[in-house]
Amino acid sequence: MKKAIILRGLPGSGKSYWVTRFLASLPDTLHPGQPTARVFSTDAFFINDGVYCFDAKKLPEYHQRNLSGFIEALAQGTPVVICDNTNLAHWEYLAYETAAKALGYEVEKVLIGSPGDRRHQALCAERNSHGVPLAAIRRMARTFEP
Repeated sequence: MKKAIILRGLPGSGKSYWVTRFLASLPDTLHPGQPTARVFSTDAFFINDGVYCFDAKKLPEYHQRNLSGFIEALAQGTPVVICDNTNLAHWEYLAYETAAKALGYEVEKVLIGSPGDRRHQALCAERNSHGVPLAAIRRMARTFEP
């Protein structure tokens, strides 16, 4: 099994929750001596001593580092490789999808929630762990490409 999963959804939509549940459903090991799955999230680079500290100036660098780690995991043959970013527009995940396909992975895109639904947007604003306000959530939702 070689599968790349690209999560899509607003902050607070439940992407990380989905990852937790999905990982718990996997067998302990598909290949001895190798992790069954690896998860790559640009948000992880903003965590310092357990505290999320967003810095917009670092975003391009951290996105590149996240993509590099994702590609490295693919090249190592990790059975399941997950991109846990918002990926609302196609260009945001195109490099992930292209790399996965080039390295023989089946690509599955998983949309969490309904970005265009105003009730969903409000729920995301209430429960996202990074303090993204409703106005920003709504701006992000407008960039969604089905």
